[in-house]
Amino acid sequence: KGRTIAIWGLSFKPDTDDIRHAPALQLISDLSRAGASLRLYDPISMDHVKKLFPPSDQIEYALSEYEAAKGADAIALVTEWKQFRFANLEQVGESMKTRVFFDGRNQYKPSQLKGHGFTYYGIGVPQETA
Repeated sequence: KGRTIAIWGLSFKPDTDDIRHAPALQLISDLSRAGASLRLYDPISMDHVKKLFPPSDQIEYALSEYEAAKGADAIALVTEWKQFRFANLEQVGESMKTRVFFDGRNQYKPSQLKGHGFTYYGIGVPQETA
């Protein structure tokens, strides 16, 4: 509650606008119910998601992954779009309120994020090894 979470990737899988059974939809629902503010970004599926979760005081759609991260308390990577893999992590981190990263696809090496000052959580990866 009271936190801003950037969600990177809304589609079911990269390179598609298919949101059927997309994990991001449940995450958006759960986090918004818990009182978080959400800043969402996906390269091509945002129009479909907007139909389910219209923009509001709590849900905002960003023009890029960088805009989504600006001022956020955390990032949740949900779909492993290639452009996220090559994001400038130093720039992303500097724009955030706090550097917390939830990697839902284990797209990054923990040392890579930690090297940029992030607290890193790989989903399904024990924290002591992350």
